[in-house]
Amino acid sequence: MYRSTELTTAELAAFENMRPKLAGLAYRILGSLSDAEDAVQDTFLKWAGADRTAIENTSGWLVTACTRRCLDMRRSGDRSRVEYVGAWLPEPIQLSSESDAEEAAELASSLSMAFLMMLERLTPKERAAFLLHDIFELSHADVAETLDTSEASSRKLVSRARGHIGRSVVRHSASPDRQLAFLSAFRTAATEGRIDDLSRMLAEDARLSADGGGKVPTILKAIEGSASLCEFISSDLRRYWADHEWVTVNLNGMHGALINFKGRTTAALSFAFDDSAKVRDIYIVRNPDKLTHLDAVHVN
Repeated sequence: MYRSTELTTAELAAFENMRPKLAGLAYRILGSLSDAEDAVQDTFLKWAGADRTAIENTSGWLVTACTRRCLDMRRSGDRSRVEYVGAWLPEPIQLSSESDAEEAAELASSLSMAFLMMLERLTPKERAAFLLHDIFELSHADVAETLDTSEASSRKLVSRARGHIGRSVVRHSASPDRQLAFLSAFRTAATEGRIDDLSRMLAEDARLSADGGGKVPTILKAIEGSASLCEFISSDLRRYWADHEWVTVNLNGMHGALINFKGRTTAALSFAFDDSAKVRDIYIVRNPDKLTHLDAVHVN
């Protein structure tokens, strides 16, 4: 049942207190900040129109409404992604400061591009169940209620998700100094053509993926192998980025770089390490639609 009454100050405050959590949940499910913002706004409208006097658990109601909206959007997005040109990568987000990541290390690790790419292996329900239980620490009873299923099904969904993504791998993160060292090595290779430091920091099976969305020039298939990556970065990429401005920022809870040309961000660079502190994945987002939100955001 819905009603059209104004929110009280307390009701508005209750939603705003939940907004960062809802935004964080929506972003992890959808992989897009713009879509996450739409999902949170839709949740707000539903909250504003609901019979709030009948709602005993405000946070639980909001999480349920937001999750279900995200699942609807996710299913629709998965169908449209079939026509996506080239590799699809999550929309990168720029945290406002290093302290943001330090204050919530576990949540920051679950914002990483590597983690979000791991989530792509899951079905929408597996993804939601895993995030709600393992990241946002809801009980299986609460997860079951949110997903309109049983506790036994919730346990199975979470178990399958863990099996698909391998928590020990996605949780690994190199030290900030190691991250900065790799950024420096990458920049040296891409601007000066020197690859010694870069080659030492790459895993043998390292992989570079780029997302242009068919809107800007970029590679359509991933480049694999450290030797091939070094050649591409020091030769092909150097022709494009040698005279660009590099800005080190916090992207998705890790050090990354924005590549700017004539005052406009043309690429976002991030990466993932393996358990031996070597880089196993490099992610370059070039799709201009995914670069518009690269500013301070607040997600938990």
